[in-house]
Amino acid sequence: MSKRDYYEVLGVDRSAGDDDIRRSYRRLARQYHPDVNKSADAETRFKEVNEAYEVLSDHKKRTAYDQFGHVGPQAGFGQGFTGFGGFGDIFEDLFGFGARTQQAARRGPLRGADLRYNLTISFEEAIFGCTKELEIPRLETCPACGGEGAEPGTTPVRCPQCNGAGEVRQSRQSIFGSIITSSTCPRCRGEGEVTPSPCRECGGQKRTQVTKTILVDIPAGVDDGTQIRLAGEGEAGINGGPAGNLYVVLSVTPHDFLHRRDNDVLLDLEINMVQAALGDEVEVPTLDGTEKLRIPAGTQTGRSFRMRGKGVPHLRRKGRGDLVVTVFVRTPTDLTKEQTTLLQDLARTLGKEVVPTHEKGLFDRLREAFKA
Repeated sequence: MSKRDYYEVLGVDRSAGDDDIRRSYRRLARQYHPDVNKSADAETRFKEVNEAYEVLSDHKKRTAYDQFGHVGPQAGFGQGFTGFGGFGDIFEDLFGFGARTQQAARRGPLRGADLRYNLTISFEEAIFGCTKELEIPRLETCPACGGEGAEPGTTPVRCPQCNGAGEVRQSRQSIFGSIITSSTCPRCRGEGEVTPSPCRECGGQKRTQVTKTILVDIPAGVDDGTQIRLAGEGEAGINGGPAGNLYVVLSVTPHDFLHRRDNDVLLDLEINMVQAALGDEVEVPTLDGTEKLRIPAGTQTGRSFRMRGKGVPHLRRKGRGDLVVTVFVRTPTDLTKEQTTLLQDLARTLGKEVVPTHEKGLFDRLREAFKA
């Protein structure tokens, strides 16, 4: 299959200047980059665009191409690109060795960073759900330059230090021969381009710091430590890359007297000894308001009662847990004289005499007799 004309690939005239060629290349490279475009021919088009730009952006290569076309005794490109800088990167792009190069990765779309927001909610909000308004500081694409980094009306230019490679190479001699090392270009920081007129809004950084107001829906039934993922609400990507995600991590404040165990709610309830002995109907605080609970006669301390459907809603299915009420019999500590007399009469009916501690008992009287 014959190759398409390089000017046609980039969509520019043969008289196009370097800036026109560069702008067209940047637009098409973003459009067909395999990380962004998932169509079947995206990778082929991306390689074709890179090949055309490799030639037309270099004065010597472009001159040879204008004279000899794709093939010719002095063209120096086509099946191999022999003798020109950047051969390794283009070769990998064309024939798939190592997928995309580090240089292409640096210039290609980069995903934005994920963000974390720690949110404290009340016990009731965790149970029934709520909506919260969050103030999120994050980096967004600069509205002035559209993420280009250059002042509107200007364009970046090829880095003169690395000639657009994004890296600089150094050669030194050793006993083993010539050793070549490469490092990120200090001038363009691996971008391959520098911006003579940086955007005044973002200072050439392509993104600006803003505070975004976001509404987040907290579903009913969440618990302490639950994470809620908000896709695309993280920091903006670079060079057309997708935004990161925002993760809201929940912290639930304890309730004054209710406790949670999975989807059940636990309540400790005190009753007096008469209620425990004779039984009673008591009012119990629940998540839905006050409910009545019947205490049967003869209830012992530590006994639990389960109130169905009064607990925490299930997070991923219908229904709710239960309210588990555990009763504790409270012994009176400040009896009146009348109450003491009544309890003594009750003790006699139970077959055992009880002497209050503030009166002298049998052992006290025996101790006094021995002392005499």
